[in-house]
Amino acid sequence: MLDFSTIRDDPAAVAAALANRGAQLDVDALLDQDRSRREIIQRLEALQAQRNETSKQIGAVKRAGGDAEEVMAQMRAVGDEIKELDGQRKSIDDAIAEVLLTLPNLAEDGVPVGADEDANREERRWGTPREFDFEPLDHVDLGEGLGILDMGRAAKISGARFAAQFGVGARLERALAAYMLDLHQDAGFTEVLTPFLVSPESMLGTGQLPKFADDAFYVEKDELYLIPTSEVPLVNLHRDETLDGAALPLKYCGYTPCFRREAGSYGRDTRGLIRVHQFSKVEMVWIADSESSSEALEAITAQAESVLQGLDLPYRVVTLSTGDMGFSAARTYDIEVWLPSQATFREISSCSNCTDFQARRAGIRYKPAGGGKTRFAHTLNGSGLAVGRTLVALLENHQRNDGTVEIPEALRPYLRGLERIEPV
Repeated sequence: MLDFSTIRDDPAAVAAALANRGAQLDVDALLDQDRSRREIIQRLEALQAQRNETSKQIGAVKRAGGDAEEVMAQMRAVGDEIKELDGQRKSIDDAIAEVLLTLPNLAEDGVPVGADEDANREERRWGTPREFDFEPLDHVDLGEGLGILDMGRAAKISGARFAAQFGVGARLERALAAYMLDLHQDAGFTEVLTPFLVSPESMLGTGQLPKFADDAFYVEKDELYLIPTSEVPLVNLHRDETLDGAALPLKYCGYTPCFRREAGSYGRDTRGLIRVHQFSKVEMVWIADSESSSEALEAITAQAESVLQGLDLPYRVVTLSTGDMGFSAARTYDIEVWLPSQATFREISSCSNCTDFQARRAGIRYKPAGGGKTRFAHTLNGSGLAVGRTLVALLENHQRNDGTVEIPEALRPYLRGLERIEPV
């Protein structure tokens, strides 16, 4: 949620920044509501002060044996006006909050301005895409040929956009997750096993609601959402808390299934594991003070990169444009892994600095270690990594001409020394 004082201080700049994010704001209407709210608050404070003072006078009259009925009647009228004004204030507060909850975070300086991914800026590359002396297969043909992936039987169970993995395919998913979690724990992240169902308040706190309600799976009977990413429960671990600044940063990682309707994405990436309704992901969340979040974004991105480096998977890092960033982000680095079957880079991780945007929505504050006024924390998140997409990249980049797949050395201890995936 945006800091309203930012809008009040420079409404034109905020409106322009929001337009760069593809959002429109009627600044004049919002400021009119704000002025009305402040006028009501001033009147309320005056009436409350009058009531308090008059109450003392009534007490004095009664103690002296006088008749205070007329003054008491006046105060009842004042009380009625206070009640009415308080209702008006609440209505305006709700209206302002409804608007603020729909506005995305403002992009940081230096983020490329543009409407979509065409304006993204490449920052760096790692590794060299392999040159094959044969036509590389995509992960579906590879997986089905090896007997480790079956989209058809999954569709029989649940419908389209689901997958079933068998034997080494299932083990490989588990091994990748364990490898990632170990890397992150070695880097100081605390592993957390969170619930996979969360309340609407939790979804609101990280920005999934109200904007992305159509993309979420909702269990109406229990009023709970299946998590779209473990970012949601990990950030909300500290919802409505005031943290000790000396204890920051807090660094968490978690491995969970994720559930997304992928509303509006039909017709894109419908084959295989790239865009499915249920997938597994290792997520990192970093809760920082307001001074260090820029450095934290570089660190969490480097941590995600280390997974791909250990698996010898070529990738590039891009800074997303204002029109391509996620709702809660002020700056995002996407890590895109090379997929030989498509001869292009595809997203495998997004690492974002959400500044105080989520913390304002979720009520996460901290007391600075050196003293001073309580502040909102800064939250960051990064996929470390999407496990299914990592499996896709591993199969395609490490395939051999005979249809087998070489296992990267770093992963072999997690597969009991298995060096190659061969047909069942």
